[in-house]
Amino acid sequence: MNHRTLLLMLLFAVPAFAQTSVGMITRDYTDDKRQNWQTTAPRPLRTAVWYPTTVAESETIFGGPPEREIFAPVTVAPGAEILNTKQKYPLVLLSHGTGGSAVQMMWLGRYLAARGYIVAAINHHGNTAAEKQPAAQGFLLFWERARDLSVLLDKLLADPLFGPRIDSERIGAAGFSLGGYTVIAIAGGQFSPRQFASFCRSRERDFTCEPQPEFPDARKLFAELKETDPVVKESLRHAGDSYRDPRIKRVFAIAPALGGGFTKAGLSRIRIPVFIIVGQADKVTPVFTNAQRYAQFISTEQMIVLPGEVGHYTFLAECNAHGKSILDICRDAPSVDRAQVHQRVAQEAWRFFEEGGRGR
Repeated sequence: MNHRTLLLMLLFAVPAFAQTSVGMITRDYTDDKRQNWQTTAPRPLRTAVWYPTTVAESETIFGGPPEREIFAPVTVAPGAEILNTKQKYPLVLLSHGTGGSAVQMMWLGRYLAARGYIVAAINHHGNTAAEKQPAAQGFLLFWERARDLSVLLDKLLADPLFGPRIDSERIGAAGFSLGGYTVIAIAGGQFSPRQFASFCRSRERDFTCEPQPEFPDARKLFAELKETDPVVKESLRHAGDSYRDPRIKRVFAIAPALGGGFTKAGLSRIRIPVFIIVGQADKVTPVFTNAQRYAQFISTEQMIVLPGEVGHYTFLAECNAHGKSILDICRDAPSVDRAQVHQRVAQEAWRFFEEGGRGR
C-alpha cells in the first residue's frame, strides 16, 4: 500500500448531525441509444431515488421479489415532497453488486438522504435481481454499467423534480462489489480484458475469475454470444475504453471487484478522490487482489480495511429472520454486527462526500 492508504483497525466516534425524514420515488428511465439485451426495447434504467423530506415516514419498503422474502423492511415516505430548505443538494449515484438490486444499497442511500443528499440507485439491466431473468451479457459486459451511471446522471439532471435541486459541483458515485468496479471505471479507470485473462491464469487468481453463484451459466452462455451476437461484439470492442464522466467529482468503492483486470497505467489516469473500504475477511473480492491493487495504483485514494471477520456480503442489506435461515449471504460471523458495519461505512461515505463541499 502507498503512503496515502489509511489502514484503520479501530472504530472511532462520529459526531451527530441533524437528520430529516427520507422520501423515496422510483423512476423508470430508459437509455434510448442502447437496446435491452433482447433487442426489443430501449435499455431500462429503473432507479430508486431517496431524498430529504419533512413528511413523516409511513411505509416500509422491502423491494420486489425475491428481496421481499429475504431483506428486512426499511421505513420511508413514498412520493413525499422534497425538502425545500436548501436550494441545491449534492447527488450520489449508487451501483449494486453482481446480481443485486438498488434496494440492497438502501442502507447507504437512506443514510445520506437523511443528511441532505439526493441519492439515486440504479438496477443494472441484465445483472439485477429486480428483473425476472438475468442475462449473460449483463454479467460479463461490465463496462456497460459505467455507461448506465452516465445516462442516469443525464436523466436526473433533466428530471423536472430533481434536476433543479442538484448541485452540479457536488456529484459523486458509490458502489459495492461489481458496483465498486463500476464507480472506479466512471472515475477514469480503464479495464483490460487481456490483463484480467492473464490474472485469471496466474497463481493470484481469485473468486472473481470463477462463475458467479448468482448466474452460474453466464460464462458458458456468453461464450456463444460473443461469437454470434452483434451487440455483444460491438460492446467487446469498447471494453478497454475510458468511461470517465467529468461531472462526477469523487467515488466511494465498497469491496470493489475486478482489481485483477487493471494495469498500473489503467488506474493511474484517475485524478479524482477515491475512497475504498473492505472487510479483512472478504473471500469474494479478497483485499490483496482487489482493494489493495486499486489502492496501489490510484494516487488519489484513501483506504480502510475493516478488521476481524467482516466479509463480503456484510455490505448487503440487513436480512430478515427468513433470509438468515436460508441464505449464507444473510449470515455474518458471530463477532460481526451487520447494522454496526453499515453505520460505520455510511459515516465514512458521508465524511468523504462532505469533503467535496468544503471551502465552496
